[in-house]
Amino acid sequence: MTVLSASSPLGRAVTRLVTARTRAAATIAALAVTGAAVAVAVATSSPATAEPGNVVVSENFSSGSLPAGWNAVDGAWKVENGRLYGTSASSGENNKITFGRHLSDFRLEATMRFESVSAATRWASLGIDVPADGATPWWIATMRSGTTAANGLEFAQRTTVNAWVVTNTASAPYAAGTGRDVRVAVEVHGNQARWIFDGREAMRTNSLQRSPNGVQALFVNGGTVSYDDVTVTELPPNGYIRPEGSPFTVIAHRGASAAAPENTLVAQEIARKGGADWIENDVQPSKDGVPFILHDGTVDRTTDGSGNVRDLTAAQIKALDAGSWFGPQYVGERVPTLSEQLADLRNRGGSLLLEIKGKHTRAEVATIIQVIRDEQMMGRVFVQSFEVDALRYTYELAPELPLGLLRSSLDADPVAISRELHLTAYNPDGNALLAKPEVVAPLHAAGVAVMAWTMDSAGLWQRLERIGTDAVITNRASELAGWNSAFMQRASADPTVQITSPVDGARLDRAQSPVIAVAATNADTVTVTLDGNKSAVGRRLDLVKLTAGRHTVRTEVTGPEGTATATSTFTVTVSQAGLGYLILTSGAEPAAINAMTVKLVHAQYAELATYVDRQAGKLVPAEVASVIAADARTLALK
Repeated sequence: MTVLSASSPLGRAVTRLVTARTRAAATIAALAVTGAAVAVAVATSSPATAEPGNVVVSENFSSGSLPAGWNAVDGAWKVENGRLYGTSASSGENNKITFGRHLSDFRLEATMRFESVSAATRWASLGIDVPADGATPWWIATMRSGTTAANGLEFAQRTTVNAWVVTNTASAPYAAGTGRDVRVAVEVHGNQARWIFDGREAMRTNSLQRSPNGVQALFVNGGTVSYDDVTVTELPPNGYIRPEGSPFTVIAHRGASAAAPENTLVAQEIARKGGADWIENDVQPSKDGVPFILHDGTVDRTTDGSGNVRDLTAAQIKALDAGSWFGPQYVGERVPTLSEQLADLRNRGGSLLLEIKGKHTRAEVATIIQVIRDEQMMGRVFVQSFEVDALRYTYELAPELPLGLLRSSLDADPVAISRELHLTAYNPDGNALLAKPEVVAPLHAAGVAVMAWTMDSAGLWQRLERIGTDAVITNRASELAGWNSAFMQRASADPTVQITSPVDGARLDRAQSPVIAVAATNADTVTVTLDGNKSAVGRRLDLVKLTAGRHTVRTEVTGPEGTATATSTFTVTVSQAGLGYLILTSGAEPAAINAMTVKLVHAQYAELATYVDRQAGKLVPAEVASVIAADARTLALK
C-alpha cells in the first residue's frame, strides 16, 4: 500500500493546491462583496461624432512582442498574455511608449488596467501629442487609480522645463482601482479634446497646444499598468458637432455678461471660472485701425465716453472706463484690444468665438487675422459674423480658421449657404431654430455644427438639446454649465452591469472556486445564468463538477430606465495539479485515493481513467468519477 505523505512530491503539490484554493476563494469572495457595492456609470451611446474613418492603429498584442513601430522610450515595457505591460518604479518616472503618427483629428482608445500602484494618486495616461522620442513638451489625458478624486481625470502638459500645467480636472463615476479593466478614450480635434471614461464624456478642454509632429503614446507613473485593444482612428475635422449623450458646448456671450461688464477681461475671467468652453466677443477697429473688443457701434452705453468707435483713436478708447456703468466694483476696467484679449486667453486658458461686427473691408479683416497670428492663437479662434463678405475675406486670407454664419432668421437652404461659405457652423437665433428644428439633421449630415444664440433659460436649453443643437451662446454661462452637469446625471440613469468575477477570459483549474460577482447601477432586479441554467450572485462555482472547457455566465439587470446585460466566458483547464485536487476532494475510499494518486504521480493517465471507470459508484462516488476519468483521458492525449 502506498501512503501519500506531506513530504512526498505529490503531497507537497497538494498542500500548495489547497493553500492556493483557500487564498483564491478568499480573494474572489472579497471581490464579490466589493463588486456588488461598486457604482458603475456606462453610457449606451458612443461619443464619436461620425462613422469611424481610417484606422491608423489597431493592436491587441497577440503577437507576443512589442509591435513594429512602437518605441519604448523609457521604463520597462513588455507584451505578455496578450496585453502590453508598462512599469514605473516611482512617482518620479513618467515612463512612456510612443506609436502612431501625427494627426489633427483622431480618437485614441484603449482598455487600461492598473495591476499595482504605489498609491491611489498614481496614474496612467493616453498620450495625445508626444514627440516620438518622448522629449518634452507633451500632452496627456490622465487617469489615476483613485479616479473618484476631484483630479481623478486630467488633461495636462509637461513643459520643456519639466513642469506640469494641468488645464482641466474631473472625477470619474467610480474608482478604477487595481485589477479592473476600464475602457477609456480621448477624442481630439486640433486644440480641443474630450476625455471619455467607460463610454461617457467626463470632461473636455480647448487648451491643447499642438505640435507639428507629435504622435500618440501610453504612460505609466508609480505602478504597473496593462493595456489592451489600443486603436487610433481618424475623425472628420469638425469637432464642434455634439456627440449623442454629451452636453452642450457652453459659449459665454460677451464673457460673463450677466455678472460683469461685457466684453472686458474681468467678464472673460468670470466666464472661464464659471465653466464656459468658449468666450464670445465682438471686434471692430478704432480710427487708427486697432481692433478693439466692443459690441456697439458707439462707446456710449458701455463706457464713460461717447462717440463712434471708428471715430476714436486707440489712445482715446484705452482711456475710457468700461466698468463703472455696470457696478462700482468694476471701476477702472478698460476696453481690451483684440491682442490683449487673445494674450489673456493664451496665458490663462480658453478659446474665442470672435464676431466680426459690422461691415469690414478686406484690409480690416486682414488686420484681425494678423493679430490672431501674432498672438499664436490661430488654433483657438472661431470667427463668426452676420456679414457674408467678412466671412469670405476670412476664408480667402486664413482658410484654416473655422467660420460661423450668424442669422436672425433661417436661410431657405442652410446647407447650400454653408457649403458656399465653407462654414464649420451655422449660427441662428435660437427661437428661429426652435421654430424650424428640421434643419439640424441635414446640417449635421453635411458636417456643419449648429450654434444657437442667445438663449438664457433652462426651458429653452432643454428644447434645444432635444433637437440636437451643438452649442448655446448665452449670457448665463455658469448656469448653463450647471445645467450640463445635471444633464449628465440624468443621462447616467440607465442601468449598467459588469461581471467582476469570474472575469471574462479567465482560465481556472479545478482547485479554484470563484464566486459569481456582479457590479450594477440603477438596477432593481438582477438575474444570473451559468451555461443557460439559473444561478445567483454570490454563488460559489464548484469547478470540480463542471466539465473541462468553456462556460458562460450571463447577467441581466432591469431598472426604471431599461435593461442591461453582460457576459463572462471562462475556461476550466485540465492539469496534473487540478486532477490531484479532484482526487483528494473526491470523497473516495482511502484505498481508491492511494491507488489513483500512485497512477497520477507516474503520469499513468490512461490506467487511471480505466481504474476510475471500474470503481465508479463503488470506491469512487459516481458523480465525481466521470470528471476524474475525463480529465485523466485528456491528459493522456497531451
